[in-house]
Amino acid sequence: MISRVTAEFESPELAELAMKRVKESVDYVYSAKTIYNKISDRALKISRGTSFSIIPTYCNTHTNFLTAVMESPASRDIIPEPARSRKTSACIICGSAAVDNVISVLNSMGALNIRFAQ
Repeated sequence: MISRVTAEFESPELAELAMKRVKESVDYVYSAKTIYNKISDRALKISRGTSFSIIPTYCNTHTNFLTAVMESPASRDIIPEPARSRKTSACIICGSAAVDNVISVLNSMGALNIRFAQ
């Protein structure tokens, strides 16, 4: 009989490492896939950059405008929380005899919220 084991990880790197370990060490594993928020990669790049603020300033002469540009390092606060989350779900399709071994490997690799269905 075929079973499905799902687990959550804190980052995609941890999930990929656990999937590799499961495939190498457990027999009767047919499929192992990960699903994560790909927007978080872009949010991580943005948080490492700089942000520019344009401040318009009006000058008293006839129709002349001045603008000032302020450069500051970007912080994680400008990115909303759902976009920052790198939580990853892993799904493993395996034989019923391998479920206990898969769960033990996932536990040792730091998986959270492990569930299985037959």
